Parts: sequence; C-alpha cells; structure tokens
Amino acid sequence: MDIEIKVPSLGESENEATLIAWLKHEGEAVEVDDVIAEIESDKITMEITAFEAGILKTVYKEADSMVIPGEVIAVLDTSVDGVEEVLEPVVEVKAKAVLDLAQEKVAEVVVQLQQAQAQKPSTEAVTATTVGSEGRQEERLPMSRLRKRMAERLKYSQNTAAMLTTFNEVNMQTVMDLRHQYKDDFVKKHGAKLGFMSFFVKACVYAANKYPAINAYIEGDEIVYHNYMDVGVAVSTKKGLVVPVLRDAGLMSFADVEKGIVDLASKARDGGLMPDDLKGGTFSITNGGVFGSMLSTPILNTPQSAILGMHAIQKRVVVEYDQMVIRPMMYLALSYDHRLIDGKEAVGFLVAVKECLEKPGVLMLDI
Repeated sequence: MDIEIKVPSLGESENEATLIAWLKHEGEAVEVDDVIAEIESDKITMEITAFEAGILKTVYKEADSMVIPGEVIAVLDTSVDGVEEVLEPVVEVKAKAVLDLAQEKVAEVVVQLQQAQAQKPSTEAVTATTVGSEGRQEERLPMSRLRKRMAERLKYSQNTAAMLTTFNEVNMQTVMDLRHQYKDDFVKKHGAKLGFMSFFVKACVYAANKYPAINAYIEGDEIVYHNYMDVGVAVSTKKGLVVPVLRDAGLMSFADVEKGIVDLASKARDGGLMPDDLKGGTFSITNGGVFGSMLSTPILNTPQSAILGMHAIQKRVVVEYDQMVIRPMMYLALSYDHRLIDGKEAVGFLVAVKECLEKPGVLMLDI
C-alpha cells in the first residue's frame, strides 16, 4: 500500500517552506517515527516523521526546494513483502553504524591529542576563504530562511509602527526574598523552579487589565481588543530568535507559567516547536538580562502593540526613607505603538508592573 508523505500545516500566515534535507532516500527502509525529512518555514524548523513502517518508494522534491502545506513530497510503500525484505537487516546496520560512529569519535580524540602535543601553529591556508597574504579571512554563508524572515518582520515593524520606548526601574529585593524563602517548597510541590519570569508574566497580566490597549493591536482601520492575554516569550536559539506563546497567561498560576516557559524554551532549542506554539500572541516579553544587557529598546513583534524588555539585575545605591541603601535593581523598557497607545497608558502600565514586582501582595490579593 502506498502512503503519501505530505508537508504539514505550517501555522498562521505561513504558506511556504524550504525542504532542507532528506534523512531517508529512495529505496531505503523506514521505521515508525523515523525522521524522513526536515523543512524550515519562516519561523521554525520541523521534522516530517513516518507514521507507518515501509520503504521510501518515490521522492518528488529535491533538497532546497520550496514546498507548500499539503503538498505530496514522497510516497512510502507499506506493503508487507517489501517492508520485510528491507527491514530484516536494519538492526544489524544500525548497530554497525553506532560502532562506526564510536570509532570515528575515538579517532577524532586521538587526532586532537596529537595536535595539542605538537604545540605548533598550523601553517595550512584556508584557500577558499583567505584574502591577501596576511592570513585575513572571509567566509560567506547563505542566510537561513528563519533569519531572513526575522529580519523582514523586524524591519516591517520598524517601518509600520510609530514605535516609542519608555523606561523605569524596579527594586527586585522583595521578589528575590520570596524566591529564596519558598524556592524549595515550590519545587517540592510543583516540580518546577520558581523563576523571575512568572512574576513578570503575572505582573503584565495585572497591568494590562488596567490598560487594555497594551494587549490590543491595529488591524486595518480597526482596533482589536482581547479579553485574554497570550504572552510571547522570546527565546534565543542557534538558528535565531523565536517567540513561542503562553496561551491564556491570565488564567495560569505561577507554577503553570514556569512549567510552560521551560517546556516552550526546551522545544525551541531542540527544534521541537510546532506551528501552534507560535501562533498569535497579544503581548511579548524579552529578557536581554540573561546575556548581561543593561538597557535596550526591544522591537515590537507585529501585529502586537507592546513588548516588555527585562534587563540584568545589578546592585545599586538607592534612597529609601531618606536613607541610602544597596538594592538589586533592574531597568525595564516598554516599547509600544504610539498609533494605539498613548504615553500616559504606556507609563501607567510600566508603573503598574513595577508596583506588582515591588509589592507582590497585589498579585495574590488582586487589589
């Protein structure tokens, strides 16, 4: 029986992708859950896996070809006779492949040790990338589809929105004290670490209830308001920045937020994000502080109208009750679309976030 292998749905507003590579080739045996091919859309890289065992009978598309959702790119022959003939030696072949790989790794280690012992600089020239006679080098690599699309979206955001950024700073002492006091109990009960992000997500939900334009966006000549808040959380991966979405963040507990962020971040870095993980989003948060950023102006994730930037926590001298004290301080930045959000609303939202973080009791009591 022939089974068609089709390009899966790519998600919201995505209508094409690039077939990066075939992991299986014509005539090759395929087992259930084997990865047959990889495709890369504007936002994510996806694996196309086999739902049945068989033999890859025909391949219709070559690597680097453009494909569209629902397009048939290959045919899998699942007939019993054909499968049995090829699958018998699969275990033996895989075992040999594992052994060969191990031997290759050992050989690589030996070579590395020999090179280290030699302690002599290499004199070999990289002719493909060497420019001039002083060893200056250049290397040109094609931009990935994800990187190109991200560049287009960011530039579109800059060109379309009347983007403005307002700043504030927050004293993180109370949040840090809470985390220190309850971190063990939190892990014991919920099986997740109590991080900073759950406080920020909850604070943003609270503040957006006061200033709903923050959670809205412009669509044509209309303003679209939402009675829910889907928060995009920026995650840096080897292939670029992606923004998976926490659905209904306003209904989540602190533990739900922490588990959700860990799950999305893990899938993003392992290439396991699905199109639904990236759909929509009414507001975004990005944390440049994990890389040491002191202050920045984040770019809007269109069509959203606002994004909160978190930054590094640094101990600074501040005045409390006319006394100079040292406190862990963080700068916050809110970039927003001035076409929809007035300065008063933006500043009010950021002040509300600051107050929630400095007095987390308001989140617990909803006051």
